[in-house]
Amino acid sequence: MQLSRRNLVGFALASPLATLPAFSFSAVHASTPATLATKLSPDEALALLKKGNAAFQADAPLNPLIDTRRRAEIAQSQSPVAAILSCADSRVPPEILFGRGLGELFVVRNAGNVADVAAVGSLEYSVAMLGAPLIVVMGHERCGAVASALTVVDEAREYPGSIGTMLEPILPAVVASRSQSGAPLVNATAGHAQRTAARLTRDLSPILAQAVSAGRLKVVGAVYDLDTGAVKFLEGV
Repeated sequence: MQLSRRNLVGFALASPLATLPAFSFSAVHASTPATLATKLSPDEALALLKKGNAAFQADAPLNPLIDTRRRAEIAQSQSPVAAILSCADSRVPPEILFGRGLGELFVVRNAGNVADVAAVGSLEYSVAMLGAPLIVVMGHERCGAVASALTVVDEAREYPGSIGTMLEPILPAVVASRSQSGAPLVNATAGHAQRTAARLTRDLSPILAQAVSAGRLKVVGAVYDLDTGAVKFLEGV
């Protein structure tokens, strides 16, 4: 799909609400084997990621579990402490940034950390079936996908193949950044991560919304700094 200035405004202002069937998170979670679910609370999982990122910044790796014994421990099941929706950028590997080892993070990656159908379904699986207590939507500094979305808005640029369609969910954050002070790319990157985190439970997934309501899940936005190695969690988290 190619985007023009004419349909851009309508797209940015349109409500993304969708009619979805009723779903009982409690019923699915109750059927999940207890051995699969981490014992960490959402806040404890978030603290673990922050600790790992602090060690990464300080060049003091936490010696993540990646050896033969660990492979044997998780060969039959997994119990991730968090799910991460992040950009596919080669400079942004979540396991390394958070100092985690095999079986600890359920990672969903695509260009621009977009919550498309596959991403949302994967996050739902991590929570409803594996018991992950935390979802982090992580953008990053100088993101090429967000920068490309800026050119769609500013220059009416068109991209070939499926690239234009992929950029569509980023456009509302780009449009919103135009009314903010500061660098548009910085504002749009943070805005897109925050908006996506909010939409996961507000518009896109009753499964995740019910998990949050039940106190089993926290969903937060974040931005990774390529220069310092710091992950900044948004909205005061």
